[in-house]
Amino acid sequence: MKHLLGTKKLLKIYIDTNDKYEGEPLWQVILQEAKEKGLSGATVYKSVSGMGIHSEIRTTQIIALSQSLPLVIEMIDDEEKIRTFLSRLEEIMEEGLVTLSDVEVMQYKHKEGRA
Repeated sequence: MKHLLGTKKLLKIYIDTNDKYEGEPLWQVILQEAKEKGLSGATVYKSVSGMGIHSEIRTTQIIALSQSLPLVIEMIDDEEKIRTFLSRLEEIMEEGLVTLSDVEVMQYKHKEGRA
């Protein structure tokens, strides 16, 4: 996996736990699409609190009226792969924030033979 070393792109997608695409959780659809497009990987982070596009504070507190929480999905790969994925993301994402930045991958290790 040495091809992942060096300057790559970091894609961050900010969505909500309640976001859907064709009835499925959007974050699951995004992960599946990333796999199908051959991206090297993706990580979904669920927040404990946040304020999003509508300036509503969302939290895990029991007294909160909404259990809708912000999610961040991160992917690192070559610019070409990321930009190809962005065109599909545009089709399936109705609301949210997408950022793209440079990142220097210094080390990437994994055990051989693992799926």
